[in-house]
Amino acid sequence: MSFVFLNGVLSGQIEEPRKLVKNLITDRRSGKLPSSLNVRYRKETDTVVINTDGGRLVRALIVVKNGKPMVTKEDVSLLSDGHITWGDLVKDGKIEYLDADEEEDAYVALSEEELTAEHTHMEITPLSIFGTQVAMLPFVNHSNAHRNVTAVKSVQQGVGIYSNNYLIRMDNDSMVAVDQQVPIVKTKMYDDPAFNSHVFGQNIVVAVVSYLGYNMDDAVIINKASVDRGLFRSMFFRPYKIEETRYIGGQSDKIIIPDKDVIGYRSEDAYQFLDEDGIVFPSVEVDSGDVLIGRVSPPRFISSIDKFRLGVQKQIETSVECRTGESGTVDNVFLTSTFDGNKYVSVKVRQDRRVEIGDKFGSRSGQKGVVGMLLNEEDMPFTYSGITPDLIFSPYSLPSRMSMSYLLELIAGKVGALGGRHVDGTPFTGESEEELRNELKSYGFRENGVETMYNGITGEEMKVRIFVGDMMYIRLKHFVANKIQWRSRGPIQLLTRQPTEGKSKSGGLRLGEMEKDCFVAYGAALALKERFDSDKISIPVCSKCGLTAVYNVRKKTGYCQIDGEDAPIKLIEVSASFKILLDELKAVGIYPKILLGKKV
Repeated sequence: MSFVFLNGVLSGQIEEPRKLVKNLITDRRSGKLPSSLNVRYRKETDTVVINTDGGRLVRALIVVKNGKPMVTKEDVSLLSDGHITWGDLVKDGKIEYLDADEEEDAYVALSEEELTAEHTHMEITPLSIFGTQVAMLPFVNHSNAHRNVTAVKSVQQGVGIYSNNYLIRMDNDSMVAVDQQVPIVKTKMYDDPAFNSHVFGQNIVVAVVSYLGYNMDDAVIINKASVDRGLFRSMFFRPYKIEETRYIGGQSDKIIIPDKDVIGYRSEDAYQFLDEDGIVFPSVEVDSGDVLIGRVSPPRFISSIDKFRLGVQKQIETSVECRTGESGTVDNVFLTSTFDGNKYVSVKVRQDRRVEIGDKFGSRSGQKGVVGMLLNEEDMPFTYSGITPDLIFSPYSLPSRMSMSYLLELIAGKVGALGGRHVDGTPFTGESEEELRNELKSYGFRENGVETMYNGITGEEMKVRIFVGDMMYIRLKHFVANKIQWRSRGPIQLLTRQPTEGKSKSGGLRLGEMEKDCFVAYGAALALKERFDSDKISIPVCSKCGLTAVYNVRKKTGYCQIDGEDAPIKLIEVSASFKILLDELKAVGIYPKILLGKKV
């Protein structure tokens, strides 16, 4: 007897489990049972599992009987003409939905040519085994699965147009590419208007060669002249938002140009771009530290009720300024009100982002890397016909990753550029490598895609043939301008007296043992002052009892709380963190005795 589970609940037993499964599937295909029902016999546990609950992932497949698909060419023509619908095919049992459980017992063919008598189902299209984003990648059936996962991440992080109404949106840290192109090598997903209206990346000429060492490992070299002509140019938008908040007691913030008697008043230059209403006007160039929205707020803590009634307390300056290290042009200013009726102002600053060393780029094959050098056009290698590549890619990134889709896209892009057409790179059903090679040969090029190239610096012919082609590259959202961080002197924490933490607070960089060794090895030991001197303080120590003493710096006199005024007191340099540790040890009753030795 086999147990029967319905939606995970034990519902009974049966003697012939396989017959039950067969009858349920037959009734489902004939319409007697709902199409969302799935059933499977698990041989290892001798149980029948029936699932009808919601939330399951199901996918559509064509039913196969005796080695022939149930959906015929007549059905396809009727469907395209609108005489029947998708629901009719499901109702007639020609197409059915399988979940992860029932799919274990299915034998699925990719195409009609592969069908045998043993097959139970056939794919509607091989593209349906992928998600929407993987289906946008050309020739993914020629690469490793984990490399395709990396390629999907490149597509997700690509800078394009994320929304058609980005001009009036106030999204945080949004990036928009100035120019996008439909790829030469497409898949069938690009024929969908929903995908074709949000294209990303540009078609560029790529040479696969190790050149000058600047494209070592995963780095790439980009033609500086191409960047000057606008290659991969993009815009970065930063919104600044502020509200006139109302507080208990009738007080509220005010969006105005702050007066000089306001606590925390900045210099006059900081408010130079504010209009009469205290808000910056559009199309003005702002830099870090410039006030974008002027605001004054009431004191947070009221010391006495009399001062509150007399109104003698000064207002506090709480304006919004352009972030540290950022600059740009004021793109839009929006004025509105919140649900509570408070005035709400939003200012969007636009920053032009050219390609610079350190920016990240990726292809649709999972080969991503940062810019190692922006090379002058006259120093770039060139082909016999005078073509200078826009990007130089390292050949050492290909053998270990085995991303053959990268090489196929290069050849296909070259064929499409020479033939003035789009190449179908849809996985499993697109144009084959042999077709692309033959077409490339018909245009007068070598069928394997290699060309003779010349060194741009010496003019000599390279002794090897270089793989050159066209493909779509994507600029990723990891801009080096957003990640760069530095400081010389700056704010420190109140308690530990160490540098503040974080880029937005002008914080220092954390240096460990290995970073320290690198600084010393490169002869930059003076740069370690921030590490060893950032919280240096002098404390008086009684050399007799070893406890912290009391010392008057101005009178240069001191005394020990244990040994009195005649105690020998010495000033020693320690870190503020160590001094806090001493105080905490004394607070819990531990005697932290400091033994002073002779200065070496």
